[in-house]
Amino acid sequence: MNTLAEENYLKSIYHLSLNTESVSTNQLAALLNTKASSVTDMLKKLAEKELINYIPYQGVTLTASGEKIAVNIIRKHRLWEFFLVEKLSFKWDEVHEMAEEMEHISSNELIDRLDKFMGYPKYDPHGDPIPDCEGKFKTHDLKPVSAVNINTDGIICGVRDHSVAFLQYLEKQELTIGKKITVTDIIEFDHSMILQMENKTIQISREVANSLLITL
Repeated sequence: MNTLAEENYLKSIYHLSLNTESVSTNQLAALLNTKASSVTDMLKKLAEKELINYIPYQGVTLTASGEKIAVNIIRKHRLWEFFLVEKLSFKWDEVHEMAEEMEHISSNELIDRLDKFMGYPKYDPHGDPIPDCEGKFKTHDLKPVSAVNINTDGIICGVRDHSVAFLQYLEKQELTIGKKITVTDIIEFDHSMILQMENKTIQISREVANSLLITL
């Protein structure tokens, strides 16, 4: 049995490893808001359990066992987020912290039944893919709005920024999952973008455009 802290480390290593081959101690310390020395102590424990490959000053990677645990935690987190939004009518900016607590429930039987009860959803309320019981993801090809050209149509399917402030901003602008948008102009001065959505015209900053993901 792994502790809550150990599970959080494994999940964090997994997320960081999506953008780098080997995760550094400093990257983990920054993400988890802790000291590098504390990270080193935990990495030694995880290495002893054969959940990570760790060589001091050379970074860390997950073993097959460690990755399996990390993906299962992510599965539970995203299923709980889906449940909270779709079944209990929470908003998408309200569910992350609750799911952070619920993801550590150890019963896989409960999670499998939850998955079945909800019809085996493929994506969470933020557009992130939900792993199935075998740890497999159904991914879709997403692009940030900032990467497309004028007169491009797309469907909003995800976000890079999961912060409450950003999600509330999108909600206020009605830029939510499933909405169809068209990029009608790009402002040369600051690279902000003009979007057309149904009968509404919206101007978004480059920062927002970088974090708003669409499928074409």
